[in-house]
Amino acid sequence: MAKHRNIAAMAAALAFAGWAPLHAATPANTLVMAKQIDDMITMDPGEAYELTGEEVLTNVYDRIIRFESATSSKMVGGVAESWSVGDDGKTFTFKIRAGQKFQDGTPLTAEDCAFSLQRVILLDKTPAFLFTQLGWTKDNVRDLVKATDSMTLQITTPVKFAPTLVESLMSANVASVVEKKAAMEHEEKGDLGNGWLKTNSAASGPFRLVSWKPNESVTLEAYAGYREGAPTLRRVVIQHVPEPSSQLLLVQKGDVDIARDLQPDQLASLEGDKAVKVATFPGSDTWYAGMNMAFEPFKNVKVREAMKYLIDYDGMANSFLHGRFFVHQGFLPHGFMGALDENPYHLDVAKAKQLLAEGGYPNGFEVRMDSWNGAAMNSIVQSMQQTMAQAGVKMQIVPSDLKQVITIYRGRKHQMAALSWGPDYFDPHTNADTFARNTDNSDNASTKPLAWRNNWLIPEISKETAAAAQEPDATKREAMYKDLQKKVLDEGPFLIMFQPYNQVAERNEVKNFAVGIFADLTYYRNVSK
Repeated sequence: MAKHRNIAAMAAALAFAGWAPLHAATPANTLVMAKQIDDMITMDPGEAYELTGEEVLTNVYDRIIRFESATSSKMVGGVAESWSVGDDGKTFTFKIRAGQKFQDGTPLTAEDCAFSLQRVILLDKTPAFLFTQLGWTKDNVRDLVKATDSMTLQITTPVKFAPTLVESLMSANVASVVEKKAAMEHEEKGDLGNGWLKTNSAASGPFRLVSWKPNESVTLEAYAGYREGAPTLRRVVIQHVPEPSSQLLLVQKGDVDIARDLQPDQLASLEGDKAVKVATFPGSDTWYAGMNMAFEPFKNVKVREAMKYLIDYDGMANSFLHGRFFVHQGFLPHGFMGALDENPYHLDVAKAKQLLAEGGYPNGFEVRMDSWNGAAMNSIVQSMQQTMAQAGVKMQIVPSDLKQVITIYRGRKHQMAALSWGPDYFDPHTNADTFARNTDNSDNASTKPLAWRNNWLIPEISKETAAAAQEPDATKREAMYKDLQKKVLDEGPFLIMFQPYNQVAERNEVKNFAVGIFADLTYYRNVSK
């Protein structure tokens, strides 16, 4: 029954978009995607922090500046055509492009940009921490973020940060430019238009929001006045289809152009299908296991090193994880500035036994592994259990739903925990600040990064992490992050194993669609059919 409801809902969404499906073919000027979109809770860029919402918003709103493409780390202008950093290293000046207009025809100015950044702090919703780390508060943000004239935005940070870090934050979803006039016309009880912007838009990006029906569909229409010209396609429809089996049927029949959430066996079933192709793009999550150093064996660095030699990384990547994950042992994902693409660890039972003996555990030990019970993670920890047993490490796997594992992990109640970590923005500090920082290991520490969760107190490495966030020279900064990753690899309580691929099924006529390494780097503007 659910399958029939989804197909009926899709027909209704397409009819709303101006086309009623009479046969298995989508219109030439419309991209139709099947995707699970029930994570969307708001269309306000000052509040949205869910994957689907961020992907939609990046195609509706323009940012202060942007990354060039889905996988590129090259920064280009957004509503700002150029920018500079003052001699103090704390003042950033953005020159706004002339002639830009919001989708309702209102001219876009530096005041809109300042308002948009300020309201993130003033709203204090989930993504506000991205800006509060710059030292902005409700008390100072209006002084530190301002329009110095109609086409000049100036932002100041109380402490000097690396320009590349600040630039990355100015390219994040929270740096979307909201039309001040429209937001304030719909303000209620001081909410800066948040209530209205949850389901409406005040944007200047390549697509206009036509409708968002929660748990049903999103419909976007090309905005001809976009600063880079109208998108190739006139319309994009994203239909909520939670069942992968329904998505597979729809893309095979041609009722949708792209299926976003197919399982590995379903993707494999498309081999030989002349009408559908499988496209693969790198993701940005880090799949790893944490070793709690409050557990006696893991206090010894030799034991932690031994554990890293008891994982069959390549064997997993070349068998049941083939096409879905690749081996990556640095805490920065491939594609990030400073990513360490060396993978020094491999399965070596003899070396692991030697290290265990040197660490005082010649016969191994017993350990509990709390693990997220997703299919891929279940297979990963079962493989780990088998290879670790070869050196006498007896792992008891305790699978649970993700919420339960995270609760155990955040409370430092684990011995080992298998999870994944996703970065918050496209800059190396986002992961370094959690894998390579812990200056207060007390239970009531004010911040509790991953190093804290695993009881790894690292004051000196934390100083290096802070210094890398402030280094103005990009080349030196990149080298600092590579050095940090090597230290975490050698000394840390993390068994970092894999980075995932994102795989989608798309009809052969679809061109130039790419899933970004981040959700907000998935651009629809250049997609064609």
